[in-house]
Amino acid sequence: MAIMILRSWRWPLILTVISLAIVTTLSPHIALSQRPIFPINHDAHSPSSTRVFATSAGDIHASRACLTSPPSPALSPDTQDRFNWRAIPSHHPVDQYARLPSDRPSPGRPAVQHSFGAASRDAGNENASRQRAVKDAFERCWKSYKDRAWAKDELAPVSGGARSTFGGWGATLVDSLDTLWIMGMKDEYAEAVDAAIDIDFRPSDDGEMNMFEIIIRYLGGFIGAYDVSGCHDARLLNKAIEVADMAYASFDTPNRMPVSRWSLRKAADGEEQLPAQSVLIAEAASASVEFTRLSQITGDMRYFDAISRVTEVLDDQQGLTKLPGMWPITVDMRTPNLTLDSFFGLGAMADSAYEYLPKMHQLLNGVGSEAAQYRKMYEYAMTTAITHTVFRPMVEDKADILIAGANVDGERNDKGQHLVCFAGGMLALGGRLFGNGTHIDIGRRLSDGCAWTYKHAPNGIMPEVFSMTACPTWAECDYTSQSGPGPFSNVDDGRYVLRPEAIESIFYMFRITGERKYQDIAWNMFQAIDAHTRTEFGNAALADVMETPTEKYDSMESFWLAETLKYFYLIFSNPETISLDDFVLNTEAHPFRIPYR
Repeated sequence: MAIMILRSWRWPLILTVISLAIVTTLSPHIALSQRPIFPINHDAHSPSSTRVFATSAGDIHASRACLTSPPSPALSPDTQDRFNWRAIPSHHPVDQYARLPSDRPSPGRPAVQHSFGAASRDAGNENASRQRAVKDAFERCWKSYKDRAWAKDELAPVSGGARSTFGGWGATLVDSLDTLWIMGMKDEYAEAVDAAIDIDFRPSDDGEMNMFEIIIRYLGGFIGAYDVSGCHDARLLNKAIEVADMAYASFDTPNRMPVSRWSLRKAADGEEQLPAQSVLIAEAASASVEFTRLSQITGDMRYFDAISRVTEVLDDQQGLTKLPGMWPITVDMRTPNLTLDSFFGLGAMADSAYEYLPKMHQLLNGVGSEAAQYRKMYEYAMTTAITHTVFRPMVEDKADILIAGANVDGERNDKGQHLVCFAGGMLALGGRLFGNGTHIDIGRRLSDGCAWTYKHAPNGIMPEVFSMTACPTWAECDYTSQSGPGPFSNVDDGRYVLRPEAIESIFYMFRITGERKYQDIAWNMFQAIDAHTRTEFGNAALADVMETPTEKYDSMESFWLAETLKYFYLIFSNPETISLDDFVLNTEAHPFRIPYR
């Protein structure tokens, strides 16, 4: 993920905002039962206890410590003399809370992952070598972060300094926890957990916070570390609740819609804040996976209730927009009214609102009216998106690929984005969950399209935003010579900011189809990225991938370690490591356990 202000807008505004960013850097209801204070056993969960590590895929695959149903009564945090977000008086209290579905999943559900056989000795050795190279890159970045930016949000990879971008609480520290665990970096993980649990999420005077980024990076990071490490370390769960209680306070509005850009200081001082009348749909509708998983592991239904109210608004207005089935990039959450704008797409500033639809169905085990609602919304949205935003580009080798564009004022816009490359993996996952072979095929062609643009770009790396000439239909079409910077008709934004979305979909395609060509694609992508972005201290964003040599700038967002290198590492791992049948990955690639699995 990138800073949300970089995720999308109408195309002229995208480029304006990006330029500024470079300069400035950047169901039934029941009453909730009384909850006891969450017990923190400092002897059983001392720092040394974090040194019990998974040594195989099977250890991560299942843990007896992980609950299969929400605890009752619900857990609440030990604030340990820190700021208690639950102590803030509520302006708009909720009397009854939506409850998680309690039905157990039916047996015999189809597997998401391909049934892998044993790899040959040569393939196994090759995977181990490639995985080692990815881990080397991570270890080099982590050492610099520890030495030069410890507990800061980001390492500055060119200057070797530190940056504060997401509250100053240590975004890279928390975002990287589960990657450290997955890579078996035992001592580094233990040290990072000890530092992360000391973070104090108290109010600051830093202005408005982007709550979407706080939720996916900090809340997602603590839940992911708790889940992948076997649900043993109560300190991690305690910190997850602490972050979630802060985020939950941003839903304290007259209509219970969230305030996306929220002032912690105003909230702590008792000042009421209202949802924005113009807010990005991804920011307004992307807390569902994190809040649902937290309700599952704490029994506190406030979190699930909060996102259920947002989901009801999405569902109610999905068919009323100017492109029925999709929600526009900007929406009014104060009214709420999701029907005013006419700019639609799966990419920047909308992405995770769609990504979370099939993932919520999977996290809920596909049971109850709630899971059915997410499936219905996913299928409606994808029918519209496939019809009105996806095109086949005209390319010289006539490759059978697709690109996801946008739709503006009822007309398809043939601009591709690196961010929208996640869509191939989303469709493949949805296709597997719902038995839709067409979605798997379209997901494959979209993923292959992103791989194609990597391979044919001058330095082997896809630019941020580009245009390609569309074929009249999805059928093969004759190629005519292009005047733009090949293979693109135009490059609107040539940056590469260490994004994960392309390797994300390549990872999903490998795990779902079992086709080893996707491992070769991933390796070629990694080699190009590492070669062009490597610095003395880490890896840096590129100003223009269309230029040779490429120019680096002093940014290494936390998602480089949380997502990009994690996906590269996992695609060369034992497929049972973070199996897609056992875990749902949030939009920051934090793995959340699926109950009952």
